[in-house]
Amino acid sequence: MEQKYLSDDVFEQIKDFNDYYYLTEEQKLLIDKLIINEELKSRYKYYGLCNECKQPNIDFNWCQSSVEHYQQNFKNWTSENSKVDKFIQESQINAKNENEKLEWIKYDKFENIEYITKGGFGTIYKASWKDKFIWDDKFNKINKPVALKSLNNSKNITFEFLNEINLYLKMNGTAEVIKIHGITKDPKTSNFMMVMDYANKGNLRQRLNSDFNSLSWSDKLGILRDIAYGLNVIHEKGLTHRDFHSGNILGKDAYFGYTRITDLGLCKPANEKHDKVYGVLPYVAPEVLRGKKYTQESDVYSFGIIIYEVINGLPPYYDIPHEEFLALKICQGLRPSFNIKVPQLIMYNISWEEDSEIVEADEINKKQPSFTKSDNKLTYTTHHQAIYTSRLLNFNNLPDPKNADDEEKYSRPSQNNLAHQFKEFERSLNITKKDSPQPNIKINPNSWLLWASRISYIRAVDSDQAKISPRYS
Repeated sequence: MEQKYLSDDVFEQIKDFNDYYYLTEEQKLLIDKLIINEELKSRYKYYGLCNECKQPNIDFNWCQSSVEHYQQNFKNWTSENSKVDKFIQESQINAKNENEKLEWIKYDKFENIEYITKGGFGTIYKASWKDKFIWDDKFNKINKPVALKSLNNSKNITFEFLNEINLYLKMNGTAEVIKIHGITKDPKTSNFMMVMDYANKGNLRQRLNSDFNSLSWSDKLGILRDIAYGLNVIHEKGLTHRDFHSGNILGKDAYFGYTRITDLGLCKPANEKHDKVYGVLPYVAPEVLRGKKYTQESDVYSFGIIIYEVINGLPPYYDIPHEEFLALKICQGLRPSFNIKVPQLIMYNISWEEDSEIVEADEINKKQPSFTKSDNKLTYTTHHQAIYTSRLLNFNNLPDPKNADDEEKYSRPSQNNLAHQFKEFERSLNITKKDSPQPNIKINPNSWLLWASRISYIRAVDSDQAKISPRYS
């Protein structure tokens, strides 16, 4: 008879065993004898036993009884919004692991709530979650710090917006994306709030403002490499970010790396039903400005602008208004240009070594008037109409993008081929995510910055003709 479940007798014989990889050879032989079904055996090896349902877990700390517990608890809570209740309940019923479910978390479960910043469609707070604990760097047990993202106009939250959050859940638990834990509600405003991991190092724009002058070329390339890996993971899940800019790339101290991406698909009002263009203008692809659908290619365009920003240090178009005329010029082919000396090594054949050209470029850039050095900080004046929070971009009658029909010239990959392009890009780096940059690693001349520059139509300025900040042309 086929073994579909562990019998009580089998469970009693193995319930006190340690993790599989710490078992003795005799214990492992007993497991092989008692658990004949290969699926059950594999689940036992990887995830261990659930002492409640007496079966192998189906994931880490997750089994069928976990789902049943959540179902039994439905009657004990409500968000006072039937759409939100149904959404959270379905996430718990359908979850295959702990990361795929959301919780309803009462607002009084948080303390030490403090304002961080205001975005285009919500306000971010830091808080301590009283029911969750972590260990700090001194091995003290503390309440888990989380970010609370208030969603404007969410009293009338739509199913469409909740579905966007559901897509985000596909990425929950991956090292590259900020994790969502659940939903709460601000009692003062009645707006719903996303409860997310707290990124203790701020966003990429903040890091560039404070540390840019201390970043080596290898540091910059490491940042871009991590962002590329994160975007690749999102795209391999079949998702599109749709609001990819330096404010949505966060830094978090962790074993699995520094960079985290946030706000997938959340760059619009929570009560918005129809597809409109939202985002930060300098990062939005020309075809999207003209009302076409967001694609993975659109994300790669945004990544190209981020490449410019990391190498240059300055926000794109920081000194001009972000209004319809800029949108028009972007559609006509305007792209940021570098105001520093960019070594040809970066543009064509990057090495992780301290190359003499990189050292020379660093020396030249120290003398550039665009950068005022105050410790490691950048000092620049942002135009009062340069807006770096997501908003509705409602521009009419924009022209076709200048390069829209010139795909061969710019080698712009198709949407279906983008994951392959990223893999080629990754292979050209000749490193894996867990590797640290090593000496003598060469990068293919047709990859990296040049690769993304072609996709994003960024004008790669010759290093001997370095220009000052981006202007209309």
